[in-house]
Amino acid sequence: MSVLSLADFKQAPSPEPSFLNTIIKGDCVAALEALPENSVDVIFADPPYNLQLGGDLLRPDHSKVDAVDNAWDQFESFQAYDAFTRAWLLACRRVLKPSGTIWVIGSYHNIFRVGTVLQDLNFWILNDVIWRKTNPMPNFRGRRFQNAHETMIWASQSADAKGYTFNYESMKAANEDVQMRSDWLFPICSGGERMKGEDGKKAHPTQKPEALLARVLMSSTKPGDVVLDPFFGSGTTGAVAKRLGRNFVGIEREQDYIDVATRRIADVTTLGSVELTVMTGKKAEPRVAFNVLLDNGLMKPGTRLHCSKRRHSAIVRADGTLSSGEQSGSIHRLGAMVQGLDACNGWTFWHYEEADKLLPIDALRAIVRQEMAKTGV
Repeated sequence: MSVLSLADFKQAPSPEPSFLNTIIKGDCVAALEALPENSVDVIFADPPYNLQLGGDLLRPDHSKVDAVDNAWDQFESFQAYDAFTRAWLLACRRVLKPSGTIWVIGSYHNIFRVGTVLQDLNFWILNDVIWRKTNPMPNFRGRRFQNAHETMIWASQSADAKGYTFNYESMKAANEDVQMRSDWLFPICSGGERMKGEDGKKAHPTQKPEALLARVLMSSTKPGDVVLDPFFGSGTTGAVAKRLGRNFVGIEREQDYIDVATRRIADVTTLGSVELTVMTGKKAEPRVAFNVLLDNGLMKPGTRLHCSKRRHSAIVRADGTLSSGEQSGSIHRLGAMVQGLDACNGWTFWHYEEADKLLPIDALRAIVRQEMAKTGV
């Protein structure tokens, strides 16, 4: 992994190979403008929250809470924060692939303003995901409910965006075969995972837990995808991406954070191919029309197909439809008609004969899909 100054990055003769698995030092908007267009698959953004703290936060024993009071989290007004948000989201939109998605995390201080800008820029919100904290910080003044969650907005490029990654089957299997919900329970970053400086204090005030990032990347990326984090901080996104076999690009302007992230990511080992295999289902497989079997010579016009019990049969026609007596239609429509049903999965209903055995035509579709995978189609 390398760290590039923004000036060095802009001077690179071929940015395509140079930006993967690097931290670019500089302002996020300027760095994003230097990246190639349509070059990243997923963006995870943990922007400044604009917490608007009015002074020191004290515990009941009057000890000071180590709150976020850094200059990078301070803005003159909501209008200034909105302008900043619009600038970096516009820059993110340019580098995001048409099939890519973006995650933005925030608290009640900023997430509604971010959501408004996202919609104003025609992003399409897929989910708002609640990170519920098992060990949130108490509300020391006792004047409000304990703030026990943060919100993540997951959005695609537009309402009609196609092909974005959602590993539905994998998420469902990991959740004991029940659909994964949009409220996630994780502890805040603490203990050995919390990065600390030489003074023993936390290296970054808003370090996110690796389990949260792992869920984000496992649900919405594939091995080899490029994940961009425009507010890299202590490098959680990079560390998790490397472990899960994804490429990362980090943008960070504070050298202290870059140093922490560089050391942290260097200690990460990428998991093996077996561990990184993503479970998929039928929805994730490429669509194959029945006539493709004829185009590839796997099925010939005039072939007689049967149902598994040989009660119904049909003839394959040259145009990719089937006929049975006076009836004709697609493999699905004719399968439904001969059974007197409203619908039918023709791929599993119709069978072809080979060596005196009946095999579902879905076996031929599987052959086509294997060839598509080999050629990258």
